[in-house]
Amino acid sequence: MGAEKELLKGNTPTLVLAVLNDAPLHGYGIAREIERRTDNALKCKEGTLYPALHALEREGHIAGEWQRKSEGGERKVYAITPAGRLELEKRVQTWKSFTAAIGRALEGDTHAGTRRPEAGTDIGGPAPEPA
Repeated sequence: MGAEKELLKGNTPTLVLAVLNDAPLHGYGIAREIERRTDNALKCKEGTLYPALHALEREGHIAGEWQRKSEGGERKVYAITPAGRLELEKRVQTWKSFTAAIGRALEGDTHAGTRRPEAGTDIGGPAPEPA
């Protein structure tokens, strides 16, 4: 789960923007929606979520507004801004390019005629001369 935790931490802003692109929500609702959309594969903890929300708000990608709850008290509801929609589009394209590149690397050498380096050679240069 360590790898998933690190991946989530770096991609929480993108996930938040994707969730808010559909509807405004409060922090707890955003976390539960991320979990629902990922079939509980990603657990969004407060220590990861709220710093991302604050950064997105500072950057103008989301706007927060305090609203009264029906049972009393208040909670902050976040909505994506036009700048946030543009940022989400950029992040989605970056993510697609990145995952496609990783996918190609994981598939291995599927290009016909591509020469693989010989064992013991440095990928960055020619093989050393025998002594």
